Amino acid sequence: MKLVVAIIKPFKLDDVREALHEVDVHGMTVTESKGFGRQKGHTEIYRGAEYAIEFLPKLRLEIAVSDEQVESVIEAIGTAARTGKIGDGKIFILPLEQTIRIRTEETGDIAL
Repeated sequence: MKLVVAIIKPFKLDDVREALHEVDVHGMTVTESKGFGRQKGHTEIYRGAEYAIEFLPKLRLEIAVSDEQVESVIEAIGTAARTGKIGDGKIFILPLEQTIRIRTEETGDIAL
């Protein structure tokens, strides 16, 4: 099992959700976050004053998947979240030792 963590632009969430649904992934956790990478923020003008926005709004998606689903999930997220511009985000793949469904106490891939 793997934990796929993706950082994406907020307006791409619906596209990513639909793409994941097409590859048979029906659950994920979404967290609002802020950050920067090579994009390094930007400046905005508000009421005549210029402000540096260093941390940009992003969404963090966490998706637990079986080993067999990893490649299709990576491709679905990458395709759906890509705009071709700086700041599209990142995908991280982490090993997932154990999964337990609290309600039924099922473990492993069945609990996903």
